Amino acid sequence: MLSSWLLNAFHRDNMREIQLGTHTVQSHGVKVAKFHKHDWFILISLLVLVGTLDAIHPFYRFVGKDMMTDLKYPLKSNTVPVWAVPIIAVLLPIAVFVGFYFRRRDVYDLHHAILGLLYSVLITAVITDAIKDAVGRPRPDFFWRCFPDGKELYDNITGNVICHGEKSVIKEGHKSFPSGHTSWAFSGLGFLALYLSGKIKVFDRRGHIAKLCLVFLPLLCASLVGISRVDDYWHHWQDVFAGGLLGLAMATFCYLQFFPPPYHTEGWGPYAYFQMLEESRVSGITPSTANMHTEANNGIRLHEQGNRNRTILDELEAGRL
Repeated sequence: MLSSWLLNAFHRDNMREIQLGTHTVQSHGVKVAKFHKHDWFILISLLVLVGTLDAIHPFYRFVGKDMMTDLKYPLKSNTVPVWAVPIIAVLLPIAVFVGFYFRRRDVYDLHHAILGLLYSVLITAVITDAIKDAVGRPRPDFFWRCFPDGKELYDNITGNVICHGEKSVIKEGHKSFPSGHTSWAFSGLGFLALYLSGKIKVFDRRGHIAKLCLVFLPLLCASLVGISRVDDYWHHWQDVFAGGLLGLAMATFCYLQFFPPPYHTEGWGPYAYFQMLEESRVSGITPSTANMHTEANNGIRLHEQGNRNRTILDELEAGRL
């Protein structure tokens, strides 16, 4: 009984590892991409929409003289430049995904992780820019954007500001809420944190709490990006808080579209991988025809090794070893 249970577990674990190595970019990449071609088309549409929302003028909210008291913070450069945000929120997670791909050779995991990440970031960007344009909240440094020479000018009737600064700088000054840097950072790095928690099985109930340090690291980086926005006086703290919540929420929604929750027993892989395994089991067809010869050889080696293990276990049970 003991030998039968151990051998079944041995074969099951080894066959799972074999199947992990049979779905590569070369063998299944085109097939997976074609199956999700509509998703990629919509993704491109989202990218165009982000550019459009960034180009249009935001709502120019009324700003009176008495309101300027809280908007006179110095005009500073960005600690985290705009060009660095996609690197932190997109390229860094993709590098991690590629690293896992070279270890597991699972194109389903690589494709769905990248697609989910891009959707998380771009949906967040669309919502963020749409709210920015609709709200038009002035940034904490709006005074120096509006009056770069320090000479204030207000309408005699309405009391609204009459800015004489550079138009592009003034336009950017009305895009405080919510923080785009923060929402991008949390949408990308939040997705990465969920991905890592599933891959290293943080919630496997074994009590290895040190794994959380690795999961919290992306969230810490995203938090520091948000804090830099307040330190640079480009955002109020409410802008950063809202941007963080928005990015983290979108990351969670998009991650769960492709992967089980990290606490699930199958949280280490995408839904598509387990669906493929189930379909292969029901139909009795191997996952990759191109790899049938390799799998057959592996099966022979497993059978031979299983016979050796069975002999050892029988001798153990008989007391001869």
